[in-house]
Amino acid sequence: MKDKVIGIVITDGVGYRNFVLSPFFNELTVKYNVIVIYSGLPKNVYSENLKTFKNIIIRELKVFSESKTTWFYRKLKEVAHMYLHRDFYGIIDTLERGYPKENTKRGLIVKAIYAIAKFFHSEKNIQYYEKRQFNTFRKNPITISYANFLDEDQPDLLFFTHQRPPYLAPFLAMAKKNKIETTSFIFSWDNLASKGRMLGSFDGHFVWSKLMKDELLHFYPTVVEKNIKIIGAPQFEHYTMEKYKISKNEFFTKFNLDFEKKIICYSCADASIGKNDDIYIRAIVNFIEKSEKLQLLVRTSPAEDGKRFSNLIKQHPDIKWNIPKWISTREQHVENWSQRVPSEEDIIDLRAILAYSDVNVNMMSTMSLDFMLFDKPVVNTAFGNSENGLYNDQRFLKYVHYDYVVKSNAVTISKNEKELHTHLKEALIEPELRKKERKALLDFEIGAPLEGTSKRIVEALKTL
Repeated sequence: MKDKVIGIVITDGVGYRNFVLSPFFNELTVKYNVIVIYSGLPKNVYSENLKTFKNIIIRELKVFSESKTTWFYRKLKEVAHMYLHRDFYGIIDTLERGYPKENTKRGLIVKAIYAIAKFFHSEKNIQYYEKRQFNTFRKNPITISYANFLDEDQPDLLFFTHQRPPYLAPFLAMAKKNKIETTSFIFSWDNLASKGRMLGSFDGHFVWSKLMKDELLHFYPTVVEKNIKIIGAPQFEHYTMEKYKISKNEFFTKFNLDFEKKIICYSCADASIGKNDDIYIRAIVNFIEKSEKLQLLVRTSPAEDGKRFSNLIKQHPDIKWNIPKWISTREQHVENWSQRVPSEEDIIDLRAILAYSDVNVNMMSTMSLDFMLFDKPVVNTAFGNSENGLYNDQRFLKYVHYDYVVKSNAVTISKNEKELHTHLKEALIEPELRKKERKALLDFEIGAPLEGTSKRIVEALKTL
């Protein structure tokens, strides 16, 4: 029976892609009389995609900015969590990189936080810091506006489509105060073993796979195992949908590609960790110059506008570029990149790139999985280390989520240009060489079929 009200908390552009541009709301409207979207994005971004649904209410959440006291306890909670779990390399790396190098006023406060957390970082300590954090914003006008929404809508369940954004902590706090059941989706494969604490404690959790379930139980011992649901990875469901498919001819024509040449696709990281992107693109260009049968297509990160590559674009006019069509919807935000919203055209472009490219090169991102889903060989670049003066991206090889990939033998790892050329040659000549390993890794990382992911999520929500 359609007898309940459900709240869907969409925090950012990726959540919009995963849940608004997928079949999720089609499945949800069959099961619920009233659906309320609590949006961290401007309300108007939903008008076109959800206009046919009559039982959806959209609430635009005012942007919450942390006070100094709120930030202090939130930071203390996160650092304590990392000290508690510092047996994982990714967490050690994040912890060490977060330690201030200068004695500014803020830097000294962060150093004090590290000093406290170094000695007081038990799970009990962390829960105490979270309680103090939540107490700091209970009387904040924006928190009260969140409470008013919940009082008016009376949702039976809140589904947070991302477990990390700290600016949504007041919304979670008001849900707890109103005794509303909450569940979260663990957003990405690296969010547990290399990141800080979640925004708060949820009643239930949705995860990609058994691997992610085991990690969740390790990092959050108070989580109730029966309330963890393995639902797969919604970010990949679009690839099964007919509306996002185009022909090879349409793709080649749109990007002005040569039908006689194979495609090497380089997918960039965002500017914060993709500092070697320019070097990798030039290394691929050097490889392509030795052959008349290859062409390069570069896809930049959706988190940025691609302007940092302007010189490269001028110097190498033969490179084809895909600047993702993600629209910036709000400039004044604590995380501006989160306010970039994808178009349906971008999903079509991405799917075509995955389907029709011959090999992918990337700096150890989730794009490795995207290309493997289309059974394409993947080469990971990691030229930088602590000694050669390049941005040290080799350290990511030791992060636990990527250590699985390295050990799987599903990809090749290039630590210099010579190795990159060797691995590209292998991938182009023997694309089937690592086929079995690619499939095994996908089965390990993604715990359910892509098709039907939205339906599976809705069914899991009903069980809660």
